[in-house]
Amino acid sequence: MKILLAVDGSPYTKKMLAYLTTHDELFGPRNEYTLLTVQPPLPPRARAAVGKEVVDSYYTEETQKVMAPITEFLAHHNLAAKSEWKVGHVGETIASFADEGKFDLLVMGSHGHGSIGNLVMGSVATQVLSRCQVPVLLVR
Repeated sequence: MKILLAVDGSPYTKKMLAYLTTHDELFGPRNEYTLLTVQPPLPPRARAAVGKEVVDSYYTEETQKVMAPITEFLAHHNLAAKSEWKVGHVGETIASFADEGKFDLLVMGSHGHGSIGNLVMGSVATQVLSRCQVPVLLVR
């Protein structure tokens, strides 16, 4: 199975990874995993003020902060994963990446906070569910 893991380094990502590694019957080394983290875009004025090199360096550093411990955790559990990162609106970008990559399943943690409409799941999860054609497993 081709599985996309949407990660942001939060405690909810950690809960999702713990769930993943404790359910060998569904998730195991026989699957193909891809990690995806999405960096929100910096405001246009900030990008213009500091320049492309600084912005690219910032995105790379932020991505490494998220991906390095997750990659290490998965390796410790004998799971290999490709790593991808994008810049954009988080929910929309995750849904698009999952659809375009033709994944069999998208797994992500849910923050479970926000406005009245998002009491059960976070707004990113709501956006992903409303846009994504791929089955989504939310771990809370």
